[in-house]
Amino acid sequence: MDLTVVAYIVYLLISVALTVWVARTLSRNGRIFLSDVLHGNEKLADAVNHLLVVGFYLVNFGFVALYLSQDAAVVDARALFEALSVKIGVVLLVLGVMHLGNVYVLNRIRRRGVMEREQVPPVGPQGWTTAPKAGPWAPPAPQG
Repeated sequence: MDLTVVAYIVYLLISVALTVWVARTLSRNGRIFLSDVLHGNEKLADAVNHLLVVGFYLVNFGFVALYLSQDAAVVDARALFEALSVKIGVVLLVLGVMHLGNVYVLNRIRRRGVMEREQVPPVGPQGWTTAPKAGPWAPPAPQG
């Protein structure tokens, strides 16, 4: 077997494993964040979480497949490690950028929801009451 084919196989195994691990980690830990963004709606948070995972897999596996080809043949162990390091490094950067993009968008949605909740007063205005004339709650008498 050619070393180029070995490089392809190792690249695919590592890239797929990393993608699955990152997706599972983000899905498991991001569920709480999504629940907060969606105001505690657990069913909607689970559905959005699943859709994000599917989209994450599609984009990353598509990128891994497109980035598989290599122009130069791998002739020795050094070239094998160099090719793998470049390819896996780019995959890791793409995974990181996708993660940061998701967190940025969800944080913007969350911030907007928090601001909307803060603008609504908890109790509507009750109107003014007259000051009591006597008693412990009466204003102090003017001195003069």
